[in-house]
Order: sequence, then C-alpha cells, then structure tokens
Amino acid sequence: MSWIIRFIINAIVLWLIVEYVPGFTNGAGVPHAIPIWPTVIIAAIIFGIVNAIIGPILRLLSAPLTWITHGLFAVIINWILFAIAIWITPNLKGTWLATLIGAIIMMVISTLVHMVSEPRTTATA
Repeated sequence: MSWIIRFIINAIVLWLIVEYVPGFTNGAGVPHAIPIWPTVIIAAIIFGIVNAIIGPILRLLSAPLTWITHGLFAVIINWILFAIAIWITPNLKGTWLATLIGAIIMMVISTLVHMVSEPRTTATA
C-alpha cells in the first residue's frame, strides 16, 4: 500500500480521535476553537516523523522489556510516541488518558492497515 494512502488513513483516524475522544483541545484550551483539518494534517506529518525517527530508537532500547512483558510494553512505547507527536503539534493538546486511548486506537488501526496491505505468503514444501 502506498505511503500516501497510509498517511491519509492515519490523518482520518487522527481526526476521528481528536473529534471523539474526550480530553483533546484544539486552540486556546477550548475544544474545536480552530479549524481542525490543518491541525490534523500537521499532526499526521509530525506523527509520521516521530515514528520514523524516535520510534526505532525507543523500540530498540525497550526490546528486552517488551520481550519480558510479552509485547505489552509496546503499548507504552506507542503511547510515548503518540504523546510526543501531540505535544509537538501546535494548537493541539491532550490529557494523558486521551493520548493513551488515542495511541491504542492508532496502534489497532495501523495493525489492521498493515495486515490488509501486506500480502500473505505461504511456505511451500
């Protein structure tokens, strides 16, 4: 699947998260004070950059802890990456619970998109 399609899917999911998960504010502390689409597009770009640059480093450093917790610590890593992206995005802020819920939603949707976009290969004997 093209990275453009993944970006569009991430932007739409991010927009839905900001719209429907309580705890996100857009603008001067007032929910939906500024038009949401420019903010969401900027947030999607920042989210992609954070995942591309900081994500591999955090995943590598936390690999032993992720292994010990049978992958559960990956949720914490995704939460940290999502929270960093929201924190960096101008005019968009979220509470810790809102960013946790948003990170879980983004993780599930990204997994589904990855499963759909990657062809399954079968081993031949």
